[in-house]
Amino acid sequence: MTHTNSKSGRLFLVPAPLDFGCDEEIDLQEVMPMGTLSTAANITHWICENAKTTRAYLKRIDACIPLKTSIQTQTITELPRQVHKKGDHLGGFDAKHLLASAMTGEDMGLVSEAGMPAVADPGSSVVRAAHELGIQVVPLVGPVSLLLALASSGLNGQNFAFVGYLPQEPQDRARRIKELEQHALKAGQTQIFIETPYRNAALWTSLVQTLQPGSRLAFSSGLTLASAVSRSSTIQQWRKLPAGKLPEGLNNQTPAVFAMGA
Repeated sequence: MTHTNSKSGRLFLVPAPLDFGCDEEIDLQEVMPMGTLSTAANITHWICENAKTTRAYLKRIDACIPLKTSIQTQTITELPRQVHKKGDHLGGFDAKHLLASAMTGEDMGLVSEAGMPAVADPGSSVVRAAHELGIQVVPLVGPVSLLLALASSGLNGQNFAFVGYLPQEPQDRARRIKELEQHALKAGQTQIFIETPYRNAALWTSLVQTLQPGSRLAFSSGLTLASAVSRSSTIQQWRKLPAGKLPEGLNNQTPAVFAMGA
C-alpha cells in the first residue's frame, strides 16, 4: 500500500465541457461548478490529450476566473500518441515521469478534450502512477456524458457497463451487438457505448437491424447543449422510422452516447 507523500503536490482530475467538436459552445459557468473553475485557474502544470485544445479551454476558464499565470507560461504536456492509439488501462505505459512537477510540490491537472479524464478517455495511467508515487488524486466535479446519458435513458441504472467502441466492420459489429444484447437481457445490465460522430449513422442502422424488437435502445446527443436530445424506445418502435432515416437529434456531426438493454 502506497502512502500519500505530504511533500508532493496533488493531481487534480479536471472535467472539460462536452461541447468539444460541436458547433455550439457552452457557457462554462452553466455546466461547471465555480469551485472546479477556481481550482483549475490556480493550476499551472497540465497533462492533456492535446495542448492546443487545452490552451483553448484555459482561455475559457480565464474569462470566468483569472488564471494564476498566463497561458504562455504554463507547462502543458501531451500524453504520448501510443496512449491515444492503444489505451493506457492495461498498464503498458509508465506515466511516473509526467508527474515530476507534482513530486517537487506543484499541483498538477489532468484534462481530456471533453468530460472527465480517464473515463472513456486517456489518463488512467497517470492516475495509477500518482497513486504509486503517493500523490493525492482529487477528482473535481463536472459533466460526465456516460452518466448523463444513462440517467436519461430509462434503462437500468443499478447495473450497467461501459463497453467503449463497437467494431467497425459490419459483420463483427453485428456479432458484438448480439453478444451485448444477450448479456443485457440475461443479466439485466445496461450496455453503454460510443462512436466517432461520423459513424453514428452506420452504428444506428446496425443496431436497429440487429437487435430484437423488444429490446430498448436509447441515445443522447449534444449533452448539456441547448440542442441536447435524449430519446429512448424499443427497437420495434425505432423500426417505424422511414428506411435510412435517423431519429431527430442524431447525426454524423455531434457526439452521442448509446445505451441498450431490457
